[in-house]
Amino acid sequence: MISITKNVYNEQVRGANIPGVWEARVKIIESILITEAVRNACIEANLDLPADVRDCIRAARERESWPQARDTLDRIIENFEIASRRRSPVCQDTGMVCVFVELGNEVHIEGNLEDAVNEGVRRGYTEGWLRKSVVADPLDRKNTGDNTPAMLYVEFTGGDRITVTVAPKGFGSENKSRLKMLRPSDGVEGVTGFVLETVERAGADPCPPIVVGIGIGGTFDKAAFLAKKALLRPLGSRHKQKYYAELEAFLLEKINALGIGPQGFGGAATALGVMIEILPTHIAGLPCAVNINCHAARHVKVVL
Repeated sequence: MISITKNVYNEQVRGANIPGVWEARVKIIESILITEAVRNACIEANLDLPADVRDCIRAARERESWPQARDTLDRIIENFEIASRRRSPVCQDTGMVCVFVELGNEVHIEGNLEDAVNEGVRRGYTEGWLRKSVVADPLDRKNTGDNTPAMLYVEFTGGDRITVTVAPKGFGSENKSRLKMLRPSDGVEGVTGFVLETVERAGADPCPPIVVGIGIGGTFDKAAFLAKKALLRPLGSRHKQKYYAELEAFLLEKINALGIGPQGFGGAATALGVMIEILPTHIAGLPCAVNINCHAARHVKVVL
């Protein structure tokens, strides 16, 4: 996580001379700070895997007993070490950039948030010499030339901070993600069956060992968002609710028992982690989404 200590803001006190009026202190953040943060995070995310991901891969290698799987994990470790040392991308697919913004209710952005984020992506991918993989139209396939637009998700929170998480998402794994509108009667068995089926069908295509994000509840679109957001949690973390923490552990065990293994060569390390996020849903529905990430689970968090 990056903490930005440079504060470019003003404090405005409103209603200070009117008796009985609440005095609000608003922190103003200039959009250029967001652009710079996104620019730097795009480059860092593509060159260095987060520490929790590196540690988890190394731990998986130590537990692995299948020789070919151990050798494959050794190559994955060598790859991310070379990428960090030479300052080159850890993967040739430098992804479509997903940006998650938690916006405090005591913050005012001086400028346009979406424009600031996209300018940061544009600068990061141009100045960082990163592959540009985004097409402007899904059917005519003309490249935008700067890897914009970013996929921007904004959530409103309390406080006077903006938290920006930049997560480049490669499509080798994204293409294997799925969503299903289960029946309420399908219950937890339906959820676990769908998750395992999705991983088994994906096989070696998403470059295992994978990270599995699962969204349960909400609506059709919200379940997919939850699954993607789940991928941002630190590997090894567990859901705050005991029931879902146990379900995460159960699914991780079952996925690794599939025997797909690193890069599909067999072995115990098919997944590095399983994370679940939930929301309330309608009495007639049970939406379930599975968002798969390859072992290069790239993301950088910046606090402004």
